[in-house]
Amino acid sequence: MNDSPDPATDWRPHVADPAARPPSTLPHLVFFEPRIPGNTGNAIRLAAVTGARLHLVEPLGFDLDEPRLRRAGLDYHDLASVEVHADLDAALATLPGRVLAFTTRATTSFTDVTYRPDDVLLFGPEPTGLPDDVLAHPRLTDQLKIPMLPGRRSLNLTNAASIAVYEAWRQTGFAGGG
Repeated sequence: MNDSPDPATDWRPHVADPAARPPSTLPHLVFFEPRIPGNTGNAIRLAAVTGARLHLVEPLGFDLDEPRLRRAGLDYHDLASVEVHADLDAALATLPGRVLAFTTRATTSFTDVTYRPDDVLLFGPEPTGLPDDVLAHPRLTDQLKIPMLPGRRSLNLTNAASIAVYEAWRQTGFAGGG
């Protein structure tokens, strides 16, 4: 049995020509200034197992060679599409779709959205979340929340991203999943 990806249908980084990668059916996942290496390692793993494309916006609170990042991502690093951008504007310049910011301050539920493959799911760092200037960014289309019990501050960053990515994927009928 050959477990190697088929280069004709696999868009991940090990496909030599990014233009040859077929489009993903999932939105882009953007972590704005992530600070915790383990969370980002788990997000790399999330990207690898779902096909979501992960974008990290600098400054990062860790080195990409951080052992905790590698450990959390297990052996999925080369199976994930991950890009690092110098700042939010640089990231958004490469991402033409709607920008959906996840914040506990939102009033719209993440389940009230019909997700599209070119959407950008934007998450802020722990423990602060997205700062006001990012929430006021002109490219921001909507602010979304993931419901929680009253009095709770927030979900773990990658847990929240997983909930959103899996809702987007569920809406496609888990296209490409097995």
